[in-house]
Parts: sequence; structure tokens; C-alpha cells
Amino acid sequence: MARIPAAERRAELVTAAVRTIAAHGVDGATTRRIAQEANAPLATLHYCFATKEALFAAVFEHVAGQYREVLTRNDVHSDVATTARALLRGLMEWYLANPEFGAAIVELISWAQRQEGMQAEMVYHEAFATMRPILQAAATAAGQSIDPNALDELTYIVSVLSDGFALNWLSADRTTAKPHIEVVLGVLDAWMTANLGDLSKPPTQPSKASPEEAMSSLVSWVRME
Repeated sequence: MARIPAAERRAELVTAAVRTIAAHGVDGATTRRIAQEANAPLATLHYCFATKEALFAAVFEHVAGQYREVLTRNDVHSDVATTARALLRGLMEWYLANPEFGAAIVELISWAQRQEGMQAEMVYHEAFATMRPILQAAATAAGQSIDPNALDELTYIVSVLSDGFALNWLSADRTTAKPHIEVVLGVLDAWMTANLGDLSKPPTQPSKASPEEAMSSLVSWVRME
């Protein structure tokens, strides 16, 4: 049997930990269960991670990395409003496609808040540090001026709405989750309209046609044969 590289084995154990936490909670995610889920000897787990705390630290890094990847993947390089909608939709669809991840994140954040470390805050700081520059770049590229405080609030609202959707979906009928994506996006639209004004709409491109050309085009379009 071929020997599995240590880095690959560590990655397998981390993803196995995510699945185990989703199924049994943090307290039920024993090293033995995690090793069994990864189809690895318990000794291998202890070789890769000296302590359970070290394993969980790697899990938090993995969660933060996945969050960054989802945000980056859903950056549509458009105006502020379109980009914010794309980021929120991407996060919600990611939660739907990865139910174990959503359940594990809820468990991990709840557990981390009871600990002395800053692991829960790290996940949110990483998300903010990824999302805000994406939105700022969208505004800059589209020639839109947005107040830094409003940008912070927009970043926050996208995060809150996606987290709320994920938490609600975990305790609700899954068949209703997909239509609720549009409902949540509507909430974001309402917030952007109230707080960003014209920035909530894509910037219009000035027409290059002369008034005479525009009128001729309109007449042609409505002409009855």
C-alpha cells in the first residue's frame, strides 16, 4: 500500500473532523471518531496533531480558508450592488451545497465562544478582510464613491444575512431553502436602497448616439407595418 504524504493525511483528518463535528457536535467529536471517519489509525491522528486543540485550530483555519475561497470565486468584478448580491448568493448556495460545513461552523463558533482563544473571531475577521476589499474594488472599478463606514456596514450585512440564512436553513424544511435565497437577497436590496442610494443600482453608461439617431431608432422600433 502506498504511503500517504503527511500533508494529504492532515487534510483528510481536518475534513473528517468537520464531518464528525457536524454529526456529533464538538463534544462528540472524539479523536477516535475522527480517525475512524478519516479511515486512519488513531496513532496517525496523534502523529499529525499533537493535541485535539491543534486539530481544531487546523479546522478553524480550514473553515476560514473555505469562506475566503467562496467569496473570491463569487467576485463578479462588477459594481457594488451587483457584487454584493453575488457574494451573498454565493455564500447561501455554498451553505446549501455543503450542509455538513454549515452545521460544523455553527457548532465550532458556539464552542469557540466558550473558550479563551480567539478562534471564532478569527473566522469573522478573515471573512471581513476578504469581503471588504472585493466590495471596495467593485466601487473603484465602477467609478462609485462609497463612504468607508457604509462599506463596513455593507460587508457586515452580507455576512449577517448569509449566517442567518444558514442557521435558519439548518432548522427548517430544506425544500423551502432555495426560494428563501431570493427573499434574503430582497432584504439586501432594501438595505442598499435605503443606505447606498444610487449605488444600489448599476451605473448607467452614457449613450454615444446623437439625439437625432436616438429618435430615429425609437421611431423605427415602434413603426407599424
